[in-house]
Amino acid sequence: MPTVRPERQERVTIPAPRTAAGAWPPPPAAPAGEPSRRRRARPAPGRARYRLSPLDRDVLWLYLLTRAAVWITAYCARWLFPPDQDARTPQALLAPFRQWDWHHFLNIARDGYFPGTDGPWQKDWDNREAFLPGFPLVLRAVHTIVPHWTLAGLLISFLAGAVAVVALARIAEYHLPGGNTGRRTVLLLLLSPCAVFLAIGYTEALFLALALPAWLAAQRGKWSLAAALCALATSVRVSGLFLAAAIAVHFLTTVRRRGHWAALPWLALPALPVGLYSWYLESRTGDWMAWKHAQERGWYRTFHTPWEAWTNTWSGAFDHTYKTGYALMFQAELLAMIIGLCLTGLLLWRRRWPEAVYIGCSLWALGTSYWYMSIPRSMLLWWPLWIALAGATLRRPRLGTALLCLGAPLTTVFALTFLTGRWAG
Repeated sequence: MPTVRPERQERVTIPAPRTAAGAWPPPPAAPAGEPSRRRRARPAPGRARYRLSPLDRDVLWLYLLTRAAVWITAYCARWLFPPDQDARTPQALLAPFRQWDWHHFLNIARDGYFPGTDGPWQKDWDNREAFLPGFPLVLRAVHTIVPHWTLAGLLISFLAGAVAVVALARIAEYHLPGGNTGRRTVLLLLLSPCAVFLAIGYTEALFLALALPAWLAAQRGKWSLAAALCALATSVRVSGLFLAAAIAVHFLTTVRRRGHWAALPWLALPALPVGLYSWYLESRTGDWMAWKHAQERGWYRTFHTPWEAWTNTWSGAFDHTYKTGYALMFQAELLAMIIGLCLTGLLLWRRRWPEAVYIGCSLWALGTSYWYMSIPRSMLLWWPLWIALAGATLRRPRLGTALLCLGAPLTTVFALTFLTGRWAG
């Protein structure tokens, strides 16, 4: 008896639903009848979002390992590079972490902005009002529990950095779900040349601990939470205003329902910390923009056209008018500016308007001074850069190997020169 074969069914591919720019489509459901290991009982409301996932635990373990590497480097630097070459005893244990801007944060937290009759009217004033009050306020609060100032600053950055890497991994998985994107993004950030700033009492770790969750909340449409976190980030660094602009662009390009427009007033909240700080400075100095003028006096951040800033930085890097340490610093600034411009172009080409606004505003602020300053440090705050590099290295493993091998010497040299206080010396 002939066997009757069923007719072959034609396979139909159903296109994925189109979503708004920057939105995250829901994950595909498992086929009917196919068991899925990821199916678990739904946890109690309010607990699932705060539970650490395996990805979170992986990036935290990576974070701990890199923190240990920085601490070991700082310990060895005390013995190998003492200030006095004939020294028989090393510096204090935490001395490598007390460098450069740390003294400004310490003075603000301990003595305030204008102790006694001191202020910008003095000739030898340290221009401490150039720094926003967010980090010094947190430092002063933690100091009530941890009496040692340097240890209190390290504790702030340690805890804030842990929050930041978890949020960064989640943002990376949000944009490029699947694979190893989150782990690779965090790895590239923590092994970048300027990553030492995340391990010391500086503002980068605390800013990222507030800015990255703010961006993640904006991606999920939680505008009030995003605005509140962005306002806190703005109290730490003025870069929070650039983040606020990016969140506003994301709001305007993704909100479609009329009811969601009720969240629009929240977008003005991040401007409040800067406004309050300017009001405080005006009450003490009579100058609403005292923080900006302090930057101009202490760090030559007077406005210059982008081509003037490029020319002055190029001259400092290659005209042999400064010490070799300063010249190398200017070369790093030029390279960072080129990377930032390429990143902005890539984001515009991919139509990622909010991230392009964030990076573009940062480049404009940093690229219109007398010369470039702190652009390599600011790269730590460019999370689209680390996500883009992670995606590229996952597609091209040799590129990832090259970045790690070539970046390792730069990371080591930068950490040693900073921890020994000989940056540009």
